[in-house]
Amino acid sequence: MRLKVEFTTEPFDLDEAPAHALVAREVIEAADLDTVDVGPFGNTAEGAAEAVLAAVDALLRKSLGAGATRISLQVNVIGDADRDAGGDVVGEGV
Repeated sequence: MRLKVEFTTEPFDLDEAPAHALVAREVIEAADLDTVDVGPFGNTAEGAAEAVLAAVDALLRKSLGAGATRISLQVNVIGDADRDAGGDVVGEGV
C-alpha cells in the first residue's frame, strides 16, 4: 500500500521559517520516501505505508518538541494493488 501525507505546522511566521517548520522539513526529507514536496504553506510526501507512518510519527514528535502548537495532517491511500476502486479486496470471496 502507498500513502500520501499532507501537513502544515503552526504557528506561521511569514518573515522566517520557525524552528518547528525546519524540523518537520528535515524529518520528511530524511525519511525513506519516494516523493517529497515542501513549501511555505503546505508539504506533501508519498511512499510505502510503513515509511510514511514512521515519518509521520517522527514528524509529530519532533515538531511538537521544537515548538509547534498545531500540526494539521491528512493521510490518503494512493495505491494498493490488492484493492479495487471501491476499496474492496480483489480476488477474495464473493
